[in-house]
Amino acid sequence: MDRSASGSDPAPARLTVGIVSAGRVGSAFGAALERAGHVVFGVSAISDDSVRRARTRLPDSQILPAEQVAARSELLVLAVPDSELAGLVAGLAAARAVRPGTIVVHSSGANGIAVLAPLAERGARPLAVHPAMTFTGHDEDVTRLGNACFGITAADEVGYAIAQSLVIEMGGEPVRVPEEHRTLYHAALAHGSNHLVTLIVDAVAALRTALSGPGLLGQQLVDDQPNGLAERMLAPLASAALDNALRRGPAALTGPVARGDAEAVAAHLDALAAADDRLAAGYRAMSLRTAELARTNPALIDLLAGANGRGDRANGRPEGGGDA
Repeated sequence: MDRSASGSDPAPARLTVGIVSAGRVGSAFGAALERAGHVVFGVSAISDDSVRRARTRLPDSQILPAEQVAARSELLVLAVPDSELAGLVAGLAAARAVRPGTIVVHSSGANGIAVLAPLAERGARPLAVHPAMTFTGHDEDVTRLGNACFGITAADEVGYAIAQSLVIEMGGEPVRVPEEHRTLYHAALAHGSNHLVTLIVDAVAALRTALSGPGLLGQQLVDDQPNGLAERMLAPLASAALDNALRRGPAALTGPVARGDAEAVAAHLDALAAADDRLAAGYRAMSLRTAELARTNPALIDLLAGANGRGDRANGRPEGGGDA
């Protein structure tokens, strides 16, 4: 393959790519790189699901052991769970499976390039290229990858230029993340995405209880299946709240907590506790953080902080501003 490079665009025009492994992220990465003109010659796939994804998304690629994939790659993508990455890297380094000059990319959000040190010591170029996106294993993954931001970390400016070029080729937006901030970066994304799912699932559970019983004539009854009446009721409100938060920050806060209505919040806690103590605990914790952001009624903050075992009201330093 042609591995020519230039100072303005150091990423080769066409790379021989290997993927370890063909999970949700790895198979989406491979498909996106092939769309950009690179050649994914091989993938490692052990589980039945990985084999199926490899054959579906990368039908022209060979399914090979990880060491064989690594040995033939010009661009090696390590798309394994965070907990498995260090062991995989150590194993490939011990086996001398990666040739000097190979571009080695991992897709872990929690790690920078330090985890790739055993391969870098053998002449590989380490890159951390993490798509800030959730993957389900379905067809929309590749499309979402093309619309995502990617947190990139490299050892030098040439590495950053290569990572930037690869991300742009896949249709994404590269964002530089310093090595020392990778954990904070990952925590922020996990907080904003994973916990959002928990919040919505809990809200839907409470709505299902509130809406249970006979419905209106011809209306769908409330049940425990996804995409039902409770979800349809919450969807436009949640979508508007997310849009407002991204556009306006803390100023988007509304509702009884932001207004400092302690009586309404106390009633909410009672109703939620009657339905499920765990829902009430989640509401209480989020209400405290909301009250701090909105700089709302001190009595409400004290009430919520006391219920959480936090009597310092965030050290008396509420943040931001809101619709009080």
